[in-house]
Amino acid sequence: MINIKNLYKSFNGKCVLNDISVTFETGKTNLIIGRSGSGKTVLLKSIVGLHEIDEGEIWYENTLFNKLEFTDKKKIRSEMGMLFQGSALFDSLTVEQNVRFPLDMFSDISIEEKNERVNFCLKRVDIVNSNNLYPSELSGGMKKRVAIARAISLNPKYLFCDEPNSGLDPITAIMIDALIKELTEEYSMTTIVNTHDMNSVMEIGEKIVFISDGEKCWEGSKNDVLNSDCESLNDFIFANSLAKKLRQTKK
Repeated sequence: MINIKNLYKSFNGKCVLNDISVTFETGKTNLIIGRSGSGKTVLLKSIVGLHEIDEGEIWYENTLFNKLEFTDKKKIRSEMGMLFQGSALFDSLTVEQNVRFPLDMFSDISIEEKNERVNFCLKRVDIVNSNNLYPSELSGGMKKRVAIARAISLNPKYLFCDEPNSGLDPITAIMIDALIKELTEEYSMTTIVNTHDMNSVMEIGEKIVFISDGEKCWEGSKNDVLNSDCESLNDFIFANSLAKKLRQTKK
């Protein structure tokens, strides 16, 4: 579980996150949704410690993460898996080396054990016989799967995904969503996904937090989202549905 209490974040005097309080639940896919510029990426980066917050508390279970010294944060960071927008694989490293990278940074197990873990993770995301390929030789969907394999290589307690479906076709996006949900349940992780994709919301949104202009305006489940009386959320849903119809019309 990750518990956020009264979080504030500003840049150059401009408030970007205003009094955000929310609990992200273990074993569930927790989604942060909102328009571009709403503050959802800043929130995710604040939660993982990439941004220092101005005020508030970030709790990982019973540990107040944002008050720890840099070196003391390492243990919790070793329990995090990250899936970045665009996959963020290292172009100069092979598939195997990319997945092994977190193990090389945070683990002191033998190279044989690392390679065994790498192969297990690649098999789990249905990537086989690709260890020696480079990212440039992979499709967009394969890159995402390799990135997921890297994210789970340390068997994390917490999984963070920033726009995991960005740049993917609808069928591949559904497959990536399903994989994230399966892994969340299988490893009982606290998974937080940043997205503006309503398909993802309706497929895997067990806990949904809607951010607008830096404020939490609504939270609930996918069963509640279409019946909300939150005007800004309804505008967001309508805009997404309209954009999807326009894209389909152009095709």
